[in-house]
Amino acid sequence: MRRNSIVPIRWPCRRIHLLFAFLVTTVIYFCILHLVPSSIPLKFGSYSVWSDGGSGRDSNNQNHESGSSGAEPSIPPAEHDDNIVEMVVASMKRENVTWLHEYLTQWKKNIYVVDDPEAELTVPENKGREAMVFLTYIIDRYDSLPANIFFHHAERFQWHNDNPDYDALTLLQNFRLSYLKKEGYVNLRCDWSLGCPSAIRPFIDATQVSPGEGLTCKHIYKQAFEELFPGASVPDTVGVGCCSQFAVRKETIRRHSKADYMRYRQWLIDSEHDDGLSGRVLEYAWHCKFYLWLN
Repeated sequence: MRRNSIVPIRWPCRRIHLLFAFLVTTVIYFCILHLVPSSIPLKFGSYSVWSDGGSGRDSNNQNHESGSSGAEPSIPPAEHDDNIVEMVVASMKRENVTWLHEYLTQWKKNIYVVDDPEAELTVPENKGREAMVFLTYIIDRYDSLPANIFFHHAERFQWHNDNPDYDALTLLQNFRLSYLKKEGYVNLRCDWSLGCPSAIRPFIDATQVSPGEGLTCKHIYKQAFEELFPGASVPDTVGVGCCSQFAVRKETIRRHSKADYMRYRQWLIDSEHDDGLSGRVLEYAWHCKFYLWLN
């Protein structure tokens, strides 16, 4: 009974102490918030990796609302053309590209719709998957390329994006433009699964087809490589992160003639192989053209 007699005395005291602590905390919070806001630098949605970043202007996005400040890249205005970024996007009519307009408002988007001949940007023939789009852009813009070009797929969430949520937006927001300026070409996939360290052995794979195995990119790679890059030595092994999403500098592209890119595109058009083969050959050849032969 003695224990019960203590309870009604102690609990009101605890409530008073808790209330007092809450009031003091609230007063301190509002003092900090309203009296000295300049002393605490609050930054939301800023990404330091973009401190050297580029800026482009999306001429097709004048009426789009910007996304939340926590999702947009904090890219300072470009001081000169060397910081301008454009995206080249391979899409189909059914794919959702609104995320590009909503969150990457400072980048100009060149969105090609391969299955819509009436689209503002399209391709001469829907073959070769994203390779046809990328080559068409390079050919059409060869003399007016921006400093930095990102070649990308249409969907935001894809299994091959190096992100726990497979989110391409996060990768693009955190990309260091200074690294692209240094390297000239950067694959947007770093994970070694599917492509590295060695995906294709051109000389061996051209002659070895296992019983019941269908024809794949590795079986035609040697012949395709010789047709695409006459005079170049076919590599013994080919290894590169998969899936044809990468960034390139304009000077890297222009180290090769416009006629070369026109020939690559014509190869896609004339190829008797289906898209899964012809497009995949280019997927495992971009790094040869843009990187290996420049270093």
